[in-house]
Amino acid sequence: MRKTLFLLSALLLAGCSAEAPEPGLRATLIGSDDVVLDWPPAEPGVAGRVLEFATEAGGEYTVLQFMPPGQTQYTHPDLIPHTHFHYRLRPFAGPVSTTAEIVLPPGEFDEAAQALNHDWAVPLVTAGDPANQHPVGSAEAAPTEFRAIVEHANGIRFTWTDNATDEAGYLLELRTTGEYRVAAVFEPDVTSAGLITLPEEKAATYRVRAFGYGPPSTVADVRTGQED
Repeated sequence: MRKTLFLLSALLLAGCSAEAPEPGLRATLIGSDDVVLDWPPAEPGVAGRVLEFATEAGGEYTVLQFMPPGQTQYTHPDLIPHTHFHYRLRPFAGPVSTTAEIVLPPGEFDEAAQALNHDWAVPLVTAGDPANQHPVGSAEAAPTEFRAIVEHANGIRFTWTDNATDEAGYLLELRTTGEYRVAAVFEPDVTSAGLITLPEEKAATYRVRAFGYGPPSTVADVRTGQED
């Protein structure tokens, strides 16, 4: 099964299905300023999908959410009136690191904690060894030497080795219960970065993923209105 999933991921990332975009993205205006988006479940081998929007046809897209493969709906609320919104989905996939389980000490992210030095959280880029780097569609591109270092009661620094040659970036994923979700997105070649956790994330499991995108869906568009 593991080899099959990596084969599917490799095909996705190589763009072999570039002529067959993700099907079925639908945008429905609810009232005058809420848009509900829905779509079919992801194909096997897809780690998740990212939902994006633009307010001009052919314009720059903004990320709404990185989503697990089982998610099939999203509500985009309280939008600007009389505006066209254009939406698309892009699947992503890529190999993951080993996991790290972290239990943070008690303490809130209060004013005193915010005043601490957080230079450790700034993403750092380290040039990888070309001899040990691989296309992101292969299992060998998985980040290695993944470490999680507790910096304070609400902060964790993560480090890893970059083994990918063509990644779109790195996804820091966490799980408290249920599915993993994306906690942070980093640029290509990043090998160290920090995370300020939420109150419900005192105990969580973490991993990092080198990822690439598959072909985007067809675009769903809708124009918001204005109630009288």
